[in-house]
Amino acid sequence: MFPKANIVNPEFLEIENVYVNREIVDTNFTCDLSKCKGACCTMESDYGAPITKAEIEEIDRILPVVIKYLPKEHTAIIEKDGFWLEKQGELMTRSLNNRACVFVIWDGDIAKCGIERAYHDGKIDFIKPVSCHLFPIRISKFGGDVLRFEKYSECQPALEKGNKTLIKILDFCRESLERMYGKKWFAKTKESVND
Repeated sequence: MFPKANIVNPEFLEIENVYVNREIVDTNFTCDLSKCKGACCTMESDYGAPITKAEIEEIDRILPVVIKYLPKEHTAIIEKDGFWLEKQGELMTRSLNNRACVFVIWDGDIAKCGIERAYHDGKIDFIKPVSCHLFPIRISKFGGDVLRFEKYSECQPALEKGNKTLIKILDFCRESLERMYGKKWFAKTKESVND
């Protein structure tokens, strides 16, 4: 039995200095790739997926394997400009025309991750950047990690499917949350939610 979560604000649970927005524990969400077409990997933006210095090193290490999965247009950009950039002090993946991440591969008309495909094929031991793995959760820093639900109109099908599956964002993102904070943290969070 874990001690109860510290409720700092009715909108957040505080678990081991991680602040979880209640939308994450209250909102039903299940990706529906047949409808969104992998929009989270191709949204129009000046910014790519957030990555860390450690992830850049990991991707550098596995890049010779991953690059074999990518479309030629993407490999050309990576070879010319690299796979990441820094913008206003933020590290992020590079994208094509401010849309598709350079690691996007296509499964018919659905955007998927080339890094993740290589991982599932057993070719590498790194699944993908944690910011991608956590989506639709985003992390902000404010005296500790603040987890919030990043809302996009493109994810409306995931909300609709979630209302059928009754899977909460917290459970949908279980694997990535355990990767980030550990299984004990996740169990403590679940118990706090269920109290």
